[in-house]
Amino acid sequence: MSGILAVIGKGKDPQLVRELSARMSHRGPDERGYHIMENGSIICHESLSIIDLDSGKQPIQGAQKAWMVHDGEIYNYQELKNGILKDYTFRTKSDSEVIVHLYEEFGYDFCNKLDGDWAFVIIDGDDYMASRDPLGVKPLYYGLDERGRIYFSSEMKSIADQCKTFSTFPPGHYYTPKKGFVKYYQPEYEDYENANNDLKLAEIREALTEAVHKRLMGDLPVGVLLSGGLDSSLISSIAARVLKDSGKKLQSFSIGLNADTPDNKVARKAAEFLGTEHHEIHFSVKEGIELLDEIIQNIETYDIISVRASVPMFILSKAISDQGIKAILSGEGADEIFGGHLYFRNAPSTEEFQKETIERVQKLFTADLLRADKSTMANGIETRIPFLDINFLDTTMLIRPEEKQPKTYDGIEKYILRKAFDTPEDPYLPSEVLWRQKEQFSDGVGYSWIDELIEYCATQVSDKQLEGASAEFPYNSPTTKEAYLYRSIFYKYYPQVSAAQTVRKWIPKWQENQDPSGRANAAHLKGNFESVKSGIAV
Repeated sequence: MSGILAVIGKGKDPQLVRELSARMSHRGPDERGYHIMENGSIICHESLSIIDLDSGKQPIQGAQKAWMVHDGEIYNYQELKNGILKDYTFRTKSDSEVIVHLYEEFGYDFCNKLDGDWAFVIIDGDDYMASRDPLGVKPLYYGLDERGRIYFSSEMKSIADQCKTFSTFPPGHYYTPKKGFVKYYQPEYEDYENANNDLKLAEIREALTEAVHKRLMGDLPVGVLLSGGLDSSLISSIAARVLKDSGKKLQSFSIGLNADTPDNKVARKAAEFLGTEHHEIHFSVKEGIELLDEIIQNIETYDIISVRASVPMFILSKAISDQGIKAILSGEGADEIFGGHLYFRNAPSTEEFQKETIERVQKLFTADLLRADKSTMANGIETRIPFLDINFLDTTMLIRPEEKQPKTYDGIEKYILRKAFDTPEDPYLPSEVLWRQKEQFSDGVGYSWIDELIEYCATQVSDKQLEGASAEFPYNSPTTKEAYLYRSIFYKYYPQVSAAQTVRKWIPKWQENQDPSGRANAAHLKGNFESVKSGIAV
């Protein structure tokens, strides 16, 4: 929805702050706003208008002296306006305004009343509050400069050269100068021993349907990333049904090196079945390589799998933007919730399987969510993630883990998710799509993308450079030529140690080959599960 920047403290040049905010203008190409508080603190907003196109300009002032900037969407804002905030006069029709009034009504303790994705900062005289949504769908960084001023920013690029130290704001927390960081999101599923619920397929189907439905909110059309994999195809199917009921047609988008890549072939089948207005984008390996610098600068990470997957997502989001779409649905999160990554097959025990699903959900903000947000927002596109709806997580993360384990179903990953939507009387998807094996996005766009990318990196980095990598980059040292190249590009834009420390490498567990590609796992097959799924019962 936007980019936000707040500088808390006196003496910062307002023009410089506006220039720092403009570094994130790609996040909000529609409108720019800022406000200087009486004490010298400054808040800025780069707006991508999706809800309340006319009067929703930010920063937004509360009923009294508090001001607020917000990035994201609050899906239950109408319920809040009509309920606990009914006595407030609203200056806008924006979903964002409920945040400042909740603060005025409840003080700091209101984040659990919000249903949505957010990063926000409220400044109220000499007091202030910052918060990030439960899973970290929206990015947020915080830092401290040499004068003791506090910074909050949607992207690192606006504050990295201003702060002596900075870090990633933890999801599920809020921060105030009086209390420091407070963890407001404490779901029951974070304790692995609480996963004891019976499997109810209808509840999975209903919870995901509701999660998709609320994310179609907005005054402009919402599209969907349709890779042809199970997760994006289910999201597309539900969205197409919802929109059809209101007389609208879903626009879907897929990308690959050519028309015959794994994702594009299956995406076409799914789109034809669902009746979407489908757009298929092709790119070359050369084109992808030429974008590496720009993409790493935008996504602010050197994590290998994030860079590999961000290239096609960046190219695709530009094509989506050209179609006038400002918000898209995407399928991140399902593999972490249901143990869908192929290495989950190798879990040594049910307990370890469950612990890994929890950890992967908690760490999504360091990889998939970072990539999904920044590679699309680089082109003014907001990504919405139905699988990370907090109600859907409550429904699915507490199911007994043995019901999720692939080994329970002859190696079929995400079996219960597939089975929940396996409704022959009213099919959601063609069987070959519903039962297609897991294919990571960076693989599915065409296997030669990663193979040729690795080959290219090998030509750009010498053996001597790689040997000296630990001395050159002592923190999180690269161990392959591909990793070295990405780290070198990252360092060019973000040389600070604090910047390197914001990155977490995505590494699969329980397999010898540590490359993050799904093809590195021995379980990777070229095909689907149609031949075996019918013989397994829940």
